[in-house]
Amino acid sequence: MNSKDPIGIIELGNLNIRCVIFGINNNNVEILSTSITPSEGIHNDVVVNLTKASKAIRSCISKAEEKAKILLKKINVVFEQPDFLCTKFSKNKKINGSIIQKGDIEFLLKEAKKQLVLNDNKQSIIHIFNYNYIVDGKTFVEEPIGVYADSLTHEITFISTPKNNLKNINQVFIDCDIEIARLISRTFALGVKLLSHKELEFGSAILDLGFEKISFGLFKSLALVHSITFPIGINHITKDISKVCSLNLDESENIRNNIDFSYQNSQKLFDENNYLKSIYFINSSFRKISKNLILSVVKARLDEIFDTLKKQLIVPGFNLTSKINLLLAGGGSNLFNIEKCFINFFGPNVKRVDKNSVEKDKDLEKNLASCLGALEIIKDGWETEAIPETVGTNIEKTSFFAKIFKINK
Repeated sequence: MNSKDPIGIIELGNLNIRCVIFGINNNNVEILSTSITPSEGIHNDVVVNLTKASKAIRSCISKAEEKAKILLKKINVVFEQPDFLCTKFSKNKKINGSIIQKGDIEFLLKEAKKQLVLNDNKQSIIHIFNYNYIVDGKTFVEEPIGVYADSLTHEITFISTPKNNLKNINQVFIDCDIEIARLISRTFALGVKLLSHKELEFGSAILDLGFEKISFGLFKSLALVHSITFPIGINHITKDISKVCSLNLDESENIRNNIDFSYQNSQKLFDENNYLKSIYFINSSFRKISKNLILSVVKARLDEIFDTLKKQLIVPGFNLTSKINLLLAGGGSNLFNIEKCFINFFGPNVKRVDKNSVEKDKDLEKNLASCLGALEIIKDGWETEAIPETVGTNIEKTSFFAKIFKINK
């Protein structure tokens, strides 16, 4: 990549679409421009209306291009869908006392890919991660090329999404007359930006508390080894309060944003008789709504989230409900004392992204965390990623096996 070529990154979200154009010169990164537009035609990062989505995305890109005085030919897309599938394979090859060659690793990758396609040929791969190499029963994190061995086992993680979802995203960008350079999982990008190298290596997780969905990513040995997304977000708490208490959404959101999720301090919301204060009735008629009612609604939704997590987070070799290092990110991480709820579920090692955890311009970096993480992946590559799935406007035309595996960065 020419060091002077600008890099455009667009993040698809339920509420907003964000575009950032970065300038790279001698490894120095400069944010040339940012833009944000309301998300239309997109739900849970899935395109549901091509016309509306194309218009919103084109508008967002054009605003960023105009500010930077640059015309982008390609753009990198950051997104996360509930339909994302995380699949793990373990493939073995006999080496018979010979030296492990690059071709041996390529062979195991191809075999794993073949199995994935055979299992479900309606999936398109977004990421491939080299998780572990097991040589004669011993675990290697780095590629064991040049090592004498009798056997080699390669543990690999695939992140994929339904082909039709990808076709729709691709068509939107065709309509915008811009080519997709890469697709990047938001969970992967957030982990790269917000978790330390040590946390990524020895095992940590990130939980992205979004508006309409929650995404979980588990990192180990610098690889994303488990990832799930499910369609429950902090807006569901708002809707629950609105429905049960017969309040409008703005009032309900205001209540949600002022709840102490440790449930220890309720003076801000409730009066001395434990009823909702009159100031929270903006457009609705004042009436008695008890503290117990509101908190029971909130707890019921959180219980559903934790039950869903408990069912989904079954990963061999990891106890995901005990002493895991967990970072809360996304808009939901701003809810007051929300980490206290997750400590009860995951154990004491839970923290959230806050203004003190980022460098430089704190608010800017926090808002752009996924775009900045994606930039690191694009600019420098990621050592455990076997190959970025080449996208471009010919997603389905490119043969899966015609691509050359990129083993070494």
